[in-house]
Amino acid sequence: MASDTLTAIKTLMSEMEQSVVGQHAVAEALSIALICNGNVMLEGYPGTAKTRSIKTLASVLEADLGRIQFTPDLLPSDVTGTEVYQEVAGKQTLTFQQGPIFNNLVLADEINRAPAKVQSALLEAMEERQITVAGKTYALPPLFMVLATQNPIEQEGTYPLPEAQMDRFLMKINIDYPDGDAELDIVRLVHGEEDTSTSSGPTVNQEHIFKAREEVRQLHMSDSVEKYLVDIVMATRSPTGLGEELANWIHIGCSPRASIGLHRAARAQAWLQGRDFVDPDDVRSVAHPVMRHRLILSYDALADGVGPDQVIDEILQQVAVA
Repeated sequence: MASDTLTAIKTLMSEMEQSVVGQHAVAEALSIALICNGNVMLEGYPGTAKTRSIKTLASVLEADLGRIQFTPDLLPSDVTGTEVYQEVAGKQTLTFQQGPIFNNLVLADEINRAPAKVQSALLEAMEERQITVAGKTYALPPLFMVLATQNPIEQEGTYPLPEAQMDRFLMKINIDYPDGDAELDIVRLVHGEEDTSTSSGPTVNQEHIFKAREEVRQLHMSDSVEKYLVDIVMATRSPTGLGEELANWIHIGCSPRASIGLHRAARAQAWLQGRDFVDPDDVRSVAHPVMRHRLILSYDALADGVGPDQVIDEILQQVAVA
């Protein structure tokens, strides 16, 4: 029998799927990342509902959403906040003015359109859930998640994210165009939303997220499954044993954060399926979003038109459960 917490998370996913038609995988991945207390990169063509997905998530959770539109002239203080002088009781006092990072969900829109010094302002927040300004450390809300978006085309005038920052995203979700039936549903949905008298849907208490995290931590994962997920990650670092072609495709393999991410995401995936144990299929189902942004491919792979997902497919085909 499903717990109240699982039912609440299923409601969250259902509401997202109704608002973002034809993107079940996106709703599921965002839910997994939220349960795992991870950050997410959403990459897709213009108009594929990246921002809408995030806004819907914030609405259903009744969470504070901070939106940062990344532009070339953005400053780190525009993200984190800064200390300003204010007059209090006739005295000039230096006080900290919080930036948009101090929200439950932070939408970093078109994150690759700002230079590295601005992108790096997110590093401490993404990893340690705190920021340091002028030597003082400020804690972020207990429910905190960075959701960044970027466009795979229009690369002129953009600043590719450093590998160290990409590694801090638990998942990279690729959003493709919907099929014809889904697109028809989208047109009808948007038309229906023009009726402002329509009432809002159900909401999910944020406490269910914290309860879900605790329940996921209790899930059983056997030694063989743990070794399996580590073997998958290790194969990206030592691919020679899996064939010369795979070895030529990979320049740098995944970091230990990939193993940690697979461990967490596979547990969350199993929990969403209503099971109290993790099986190899759970690991395989989350391998692509957890690993695709951590692989650095060789020039040979790029020249052959080989992408990270194809490399991961090959690894999953060759690495067996012990």
